[in-house]
Amino acid sequence: MCHNPAKIFKISKRGFIRKGYFADLVIVDQNAPQLVTKENLLYQCGWSPFEGVTFGSTVTHTFVNGSLIYNKGLFNHTIKGKRLKFDR
Repeated sequence: MCHNPAKIFKISKRGFIRKGYFADLVIVDQNAPQLVTKENLLYQCGWSPFEGVTFGSTVTHTFVNGSLIYNKGLFNHTIKGKRLKFDR
């Protein structure tokens, strides 16, 4: 889901976990089921077609450009994404 799109579209320093690359990672706890409710939605629109669905895992952490922006329900709003650069 990361390597081939980065190769196909020639996206610079993305798609791999390597020194000097931008780390965009999601860490999932596969042993923590999560029921989607209106109270735990993180969408700005405030609704989801998945309300009432229980997933077998939970996202615990998200890294953008190597920086932790989501940690078990808490966001770091000071860190923003970066523009993609292409090697073409």
